[in-house]
Amino acid sequence: MSDIDLTSRPQESQRLSLERRPFELRALTSGVLTGLTWGIAILGSIPLFSVIIMLVAEGGARLDIEALTALPPAGFEMGGGFANAIIGTLVMVAIATAISVPIGLLAAIYLAILDPHSPLAGTSRFVAKTLTGFPSILAGVFTYAVLVINFGYSAVAGGVALAVLMLPTVVLAAEESMKQVPKKMTDAAYGMGCTRSQVIWKVVLPTGLPGILTGVMLAVAGAAGESAPLLFTALFSNYFMSELMEPTASLSILIYNFSSMPFDNQIELAWAASLVLVLIVLVFNILARLIGQSKV
Repeated sequence: MSDIDLTSRPQESQRLSLERRPFELRALTSGVLTGLTWGIAILGSIPLFSVIIMLVAEGGARLDIEALTALPPAGFEMGGGFANAIIGTLVMVAIATAISVPIGLLAAIYLAILDPHSPLAGTSRFVAKTLTGFPSILAGVFTYAVLVINFGYSAVAGGVALAVLMLPTVVLAAEESMKQVPKKMTDAAYGMGCTRSQVIWKVVLPTGLPGILTGVMLAVAGAAGESAPLLFTALFSNYFMSELMEPTASLSILIYNFSSMPFDNQIELAWAASLVLVLIVLVFNILARLIGQSKV
């Protein structure tokens, strides 16, 4: 009887309270850690926003139609622009994309679908992950030894150097996107009598396309801002390009050259070119984010 009485008594001391107590140890710890997180985030964003504000203030004052359509000026010449550098950057990024995307997709298909557990696949995956931290200047040195020594400085050599840097990002992003395709979809396709190639082209690639395009856009954004590989491959030119196999201007090299000159006009153009380059990279990153929102 006593046992029944003990279990039936309301145990007030063991009741849980859902009321938040501001001076409770857990609440204090949570508040302190949240404040530290916000503080570190704000401190980390100060350099980023300071650079953006400086670019808009310095580069925006010099950015006009002439800067976007004219050729680079000489030493003591006023005015001018960097239209040839914009065109050269876009052309070399396009060449790099045309080289890296097909090769990267084929490699990703092999790694994700055809033979993902083979020794060759494991080695290729390890090499791709290692190349993501590959110093960009070494890509320029490699392309210089392979192409520039034999054919000279050119937009093609610059595109090849950028493709070397883009390839690991494209391969890894495409592989992960293909792995995210639901197995039920591929099994259903095989059950309907589709061949492996039909499953890849009709099911896997269309379904994983948003993630693949996101990786491509991020790779393009990274390549557009590279300068070290282009020093060894494309060099620079003060004129519009007339063919692919000649030295070609780029925004990053123009910024490097003009920022070290003792002329105010060239320094102002370097600021304006920096702003344009940041806007180009920003556009590609925004496109990657928008495309990535529709992932499987």
